Amino acid sequence: MKKNQKQQFKHIAVLSGIAIQMGVIIYLFVLLGKWLDATYNNGEKLFVIIGTLLGVAISLYVVLKQINRIKY
Repeated sequence: MKKNQKQQFKHIAVLSGIAIQMGVIIYLFVLLGKWLDATYNNGEKLFVIIGTLLGVAISLYVVLKQINRIKY
């Protein structure tokens, strides 16, 4: 295999893992928000909303850092 093909496979592997990473990060922050809502019993879903938005922001940050690391 040529060096260029190996680099392409490496980039494909990194990019395919991004969706899984985003999903896991967002899911964990939603669980954290649900736990906080259950613990503090505020009657609203405030912590779930904050957790979801924070999870999306952190996952986008991680994705952008990974994409910047890939050099074409």
